[in-house]
Amino acid sequence: MVYVSGQRYGTLNAEVERILASGKSCILELETQGAKAVEAIRPETVSIFIAAPSVDELERRLRERATESAGEIGERLALAWRQMEEAGDFDHVVTNDDLERAVAELDRVVSGETGAT
Repeated sequence: MVYVSGQRYGTLNAEVERILASGKSCILELETQGAKAVEAIRPETVSIFIAAPSVDELERRLRERATESAGEIGERLALAWRQMEEAGDFDHVVTNDDLERAVAELDRVVSGETGAT
């Protein structure tokens, strides 16, 4: 389990096993620590880091959403700085600078890794 801004996050291994046993791929949305933990127990994992174009742009997006307090935004930005330093540890990096382009790139990566067309 991981705690971010007072919230508890985690994925049950049994749920991953159930999905994989059904012959499907399992896609998890994780922060960097969680992604590394999954890779440690599942070496076949393919990791994709979704990056904001910059921390300034991330801050602008967070403030525009207006769903978090200034303190929570500060926590998110500090975490983003630390996580961006880890982007090179991932198999793929997709920059979310333009939604349509980023989705297309993510689709290409997932399709290429899973053999889906």
